[in-house]
Amino acid sequence: MKFLHTMLRVADPDRTIEFFRLLGLEERRRIENEGGRFTLIFLGVPGDEGGEVELTYNWDPEDYDGGRNFGHLAYQVDDIYETCQRLMDAGVTINRPPRDGRMAFVRTPDNISIELLNKGGAQAPAEPWASMPNTGVW
Repeated sequence: MKFLHTMLRVADPDRTIEFFRLLGLEERRRIENEGGRFTLIFLGVPGDEGGEVELTYNWDPEDYDGGRNFGHLAYQVDDIYETCQRLMDAGVTINRPPRDGRMAFVRTPDNISIELLNKGGAQAPAEPWASMPNTGVW
């Protein structure tokens, strides 16, 4: 058995792709299906041929309130503080800051929760993260 991908339904593929690019993923391929009125966009981590994120964009508007999307994706990052700072500088809300130097949560433009885990375990707690409160839910 081999893990292939996780599918997320998205309302605005451009905003969602930009979010995942900020995390470090790249677009690998795209499939436009005029008959089915949808677009599939596959993203992955450069240099890692493992599982992908499949973004499904249905051309006819739908409302995705948690039941038809997904709980969360988890990514290991080299430096949790650098990653969160880069995301914050780009306007992404850090919903659960890495107060412990190990784990943070953010959300995509479609409100999908993304867990970020520091490679190699926790770093020493550092400001401003150590005293930063949660924002919203994740």
